[in-house]
Amino acid sequence: MRKRLSAGSLAAIAVFLISITTPPLATAAQTLAQVQAQINRLEEEATTAAEGAQEAKVKLASLTRSLAGIQAQAAIQGKTVDAISKTLGTIAVNQYKSGSLSQSLELLFSSDPSLYLSSAGSLEAITRRKSTELRKFQSAEQQLNATSLTVSDRLAQVKVLQKKLAERSAFAASKLAQAESLLAKLKKEDRERLAKLAEDLENADQASSLQAAKSAAGVSGRAGIALKYALLQIGDRYVFGAAGLTTWDCSGLTMRAFRTAGVSLPHSSRAQSRMGKSIPFNQKKPGDLMFFGRPVSHVGIYLGGGRMVHAPRSGSRVKVAEASLGRKPLVAVRRF
Repeated sequence: MRKRLSAGSLAAIAVFLISITTPPLATAAQTLAQVQAQINRLEEEATTAAEGAQEAKVKLASLTRSLAGIQAQAAIQGKTVDAISKTLGTIAVNQYKSGSLSQSLELLFSSDPSLYLSSAGSLEAITRRKSTELRKFQSAEQQLNATSLTVSDRLAQVKVLQKKLAERSAFAASKLAQAESLLAKLKKEDRERLAKLAEDLENADQASSLQAAKSAAGVSGRAGIALKYALLQIGDRYVFGAAGLTTWDCSGLTMRAFRTAGVSLPHSSRAQSRMGKSIPFNQKKPGDLMFFGRPVSHVGIYLGGGRMVHAPRSGSRVKVAEASLGRKPLVAVRRF
């Protein structure tokens, strides 16, 4: 005779079966958290690559301007060489037409010494002029050759930078594409949940950032002007290569902020890190620029109290945050 199970035993078995067939909520939440962490990492890598592309873009623009100036100089030098060459040609033609050489031989054997001496002076003047023009021609030609070599060198550098810009831009795009691919693999409800969590987090950051911005009221001078301008952009979205007025990348924000204070900075965190006055980390003040990464790939403006205002990465907004980026170490502080 089969033994009947008690109600308590049945309940215990039911709980056990549910526990082994249903994934715990904590595990599902952890999976989404891992996906979000991967997406953030990919976006940070894309942002780093984008700053590398921005540096190449700044260098390319500077090199292109330099190349244009050198090419203009080469054109002027070319015209100078042509003009001197024409002058030498004119002298040669005139000598040929006047028969100066044959006349000089005739005068040399002339019975009239005074006629020879007076004509010889004219011949010497022609020879001196020709020698002078030849020296000018040789000098101008040497300068033109040197400038032409410089043009060739600059053109080669332009090609290298164009390639680097394309590679960095493509790498940034590929990282964002990987992030999109991760999201596409999630269920619709999970994507919506992640989007809602990210939006809630950004909104919370924005609220705390606006509160923190009030501490900049007492900062004066160029630093104060730049800092206050950057704080006014809290909540604006991060976009690669953007420098306002409603979207920003990290160096675009600092460039525009300091421009309002009368300081001209390039649109590149790496280029900005070589400008201004170097400040020891423990002596930084509100308004100083803080640079992160080796090589430098991020910049923010120090607010004080261990915080900074910056445009963090793709998928985020301008905000006040801790003046630390974890994997990217602080490598320089500069004052303007």
